[in-house]
Amino acid sequence: MQLSNVFARVAVASFLSLATLTPSSAVAAESLNHPSKALSVATDHGRLAASKQISVTVHLTKTNEEGFLKAVDALYAKGSPTYHKWMTDEDLKQYEPSADKVYAVRKELESHGLTILSVDSHGFRVRARGSVGAVESAFGTELHEFEAQGKVFRSNVTDAKLTGVAGNYVKVVSGLESHTVRPMVKRAINFKTGQPWPNVKLAAVKEATLGSLITDQSITSATDFTFTTPGATLPVGNYRADVYDVDSTIPVSFTPEQLHLAYGLPAIGTPGYDGKGQTIVLLEAYGYPTALADANAYFSISGLPALTSSTFSVVYPDGPPVLPTAGIDLGWDVEIAIDVQTAHTIAPAAKIVVVAAAGQDDDDFQSAIAYIIANKPGYAISDSWGEDIEGFAGPAEVGAYEALFAEAAAKGISFQFSSGDSGDDGFTGGLGGVSVPGDSLYITSVGGTSIINAGTGFRLTGWGNAVVLINDDGVLDPPEQFGFIGGAGGGESIYLPKPTWQAALPGSGRQTPDVSALADPYTGVNIVITSQGTQYLESGWGGTSVASPIVTAFWAMAEQKAGGPLGQAAPLISTLTSASITDVVPFTPAVGVTGYITDSSGTTVYTPADLFSGLIGTNTGYTTAIWPLDGGEVDYAFAFGLDSTLTVTTGWDNVTGYGSPRGEAFINAIAAEK
Repeated sequence: MQLSNVFARVAVASFLSLATLTPSSAVAAESLNHPSKALSVATDHGRLAASKQISVTVHLTKTNEEGFLKAVDALYAKGSPTYHKWMTDEDLKQYEPSADKVYAVRKELESHGLTILSVDSHGFRVRARGSVGAVESAFGTELHEFEAQGKVFRSNVTDAKLTGVAGNYVKVVSGLESHTVRPMVKRAINFKTGQPWPNVKLAAVKEATLGSLITDQSITSATDFTFTTPGATLPVGNYRADVYDVDSTIPVSFTPEQLHLAYGLPAIGTPGYDGKGQTIVLLEAYGYPTALADANAYFSISGLPALTSSTFSVVYPDGPPVLPTAGIDLGWDVEIAIDVQTAHTIAPAAKIVVVAAAGQDDDDFQSAIAYIIANKPGYAISDSWGEDIEGFAGPAEVGAYEALFAEAAAKGISFQFSSGDSGDDGFTGGLGGVSVPGDSLYITSVGGTSIINAGTGFRLTGWGNAVVLINDDGVLDPPEQFGFIGGAGGGESIYLPKPTWQAALPGSGRQTPDVSALADPYTGVNIVITSQGTQYLESGWGGTSVASPIVTAFWAMAEQKAGGPLGQAAPLISTLTSASITDVVPFTPAVGVTGYITDSSGTTVYTPADLFSGLIGTNTGYTTAIWPLDGGEVDYAFAFGLDSTLTVTTGWDNVTGYGSPRGEAFINAIAAEK
């Protein structure tokens, strides 16, 4: 992978101008603690209160850091004598900083009034807590609160370095800068009501069947539409198109059985393809009290085996939340429900462990990641979250995550990360709004697809929804573009170089995503969740929060087949052929939304390219249909596969990566690489 030059390159994004970073010396490592250049476009709300309590993590420079990274490379180089011979704690001892250096860092932090929370067993990290004033004193900087594009974060305003000789032993400091991470989840909106489809009390679902409340057929056959304007002869609009969700009272969402069919998996519970003997770890924030009860309620109505106290557990590395309902209050209950219920849907015999961070900023999550690396509760880790895009994260946060994930890769642990739900997040020029830490060289980035069923089987398109209003109780002349309403994230890192397994890809930075799975809420999934003491079935959920547990469950099944951990997924996925991974390619249906409008000036023909002209970007194929609402009084042209400036192409692309898992063939091909 040639990861030893991990900080050797910095590209320049829209408004950023960043210094080149190199890892070869303490002085160079110190440069990782520059404040983010995003401060130049942010509003400074002033210095933080000196008494405010925060946590920081000091990452020490390893002994022979370059040698460590080369050794990690060799673990993934087929033909290497250490290929897939994962490092043990004993192996890592040779890279530990000396005890004197660790002691010096601890004492320096304590001398400024900071309390040591933990020291990694190898001395790689020292985590401390104290007042902002103490932290500023220890690192010779000020901490301010900033706001940019509606996001509030803190950052050091000048370069930071631990005082005293101990500063020479430090590679990077995390926690001076802090961003809130967010779940990568999205729910479909019924344009007729402007709200999600109504939740259904679970008691009503037990009396009906799940299949009667949802549909898996997103597209029905071509239909002719004629639109007129009440009280006027002209204009008249005539369209012919396939129809999306012809019964708008029933959302398009898939049952577990339908998902297995869509991915070419054997019937649910087929031995050898169920994750038995494996553990899927879901990294979340807070947890929520009814996660197990909600999951089992969904499994009961969808024909899946229940989780038990021996197959499901929640771990709080830094202790449970002070407020038990914090996960619900901040929306993490939905995220956890999606992750648990989706992972179990794909691999129903795997154990599930929820590792719940104590909060939702990057220091909390980095602490939880360190716990996973040290304790190895499982080797397949799903992460349906991310912090701000790279343009707003500083090099210190990126560097801290890299240090952690390099150790995970060394131990054979595969972290999967959702790529995001807002396309390029407004960035252009090929530098998509890549989320941190989903940009890491040592994780697997999971993009999103739609699963289209037109009644003749399932077909994949890249996830990217766009909408045009064509009729609003009168023909729209011309049609009115609503725009892009959600799509998979992806693009090129502005910090990190391409690994060798991406050598054939465009650009010079790490490209995301690597792989993809269902994420479109308009071809979504269902969950059961408790709200105010009552369990409800909720449909139309999506986001790359769905894609990450799907891919992680596939990875667990591949490790089941292989008989052991396979390490980071991305390098192996990059080697797959079309026999085992479905390349998501541009697709134009036989019948798109085509038509013509006749008015006093004559007749104007509209093709899908005309209707979506400002939303196509460089996409060469996409699926369009008419979504009729209000009995034909309001109608939209609805598109799948148009994802901001990101583009679905043949081969790897920045929406779907190399493609989506192809059932048993994917599992068997990956397992064969053991």
